[in-house]
Amino acid sequence: MTATYGQAVEVPWASALADYRCFGCSPHNPHGLQLTFLTHPDGLESRFCLDRTFESYPGVVHGGVISTVCDETMGNLIVLQEGRSAFTVGLRLRFLSPLAIGQQYRCVAKLRADGDLYHGSCEVVDDAGVLLVTATGMYQPVDMERAREHMHLTDQESESLRRSLSQSTQQNGA
Repeated sequence: MTATYGQAVEVPWASALADYRCFGCSPHNPHGLQLTFLTHPDGLESRFCLDRTFESYPGVVHGGVISTVCDETMGNLIVLQEGRSAFTVGLRLRFLSPLAIGQQYRCVAKLRADGDLYHGSCEVVDDAGVLLVTATGMYQPVDMERAREHMHLTDQESESLRRSLSQSTQQNGA
């Protein structure tokens, strides 16, 4: 990713698959988080404010939803920076404080490659910059043919996604 800050980034699925339904980042999933991503000097950022649809205890965002935000941000950083799909093989979170419904938060992800795996890390902070959640994830990259099998893509969808991944990598300076 380039070192600019705050520029909107489109995930490859958006241009390659007109009706993708990712729970985390698809604008086509009315029940999902509909996360959007921004460039960040450290990697990738998502900003979010969740309503009571994603509540656990009264007024508190469900921890599993926060896990999804972290996983989506780290996983999409791999896609955007490396131009390839990767599946989550491990995810660990540490909650320092509950997140409140209706508040603005930022999740910033970083990435490093280590052998056959990618290792992501991220932090969730509030508007004042107070650290609320840390997460680490391990991701196994997969080639396009294997990804195609897991995602049940047609030949046309697979080719469209391959082109979109290539363009995304070029645009994001990888």
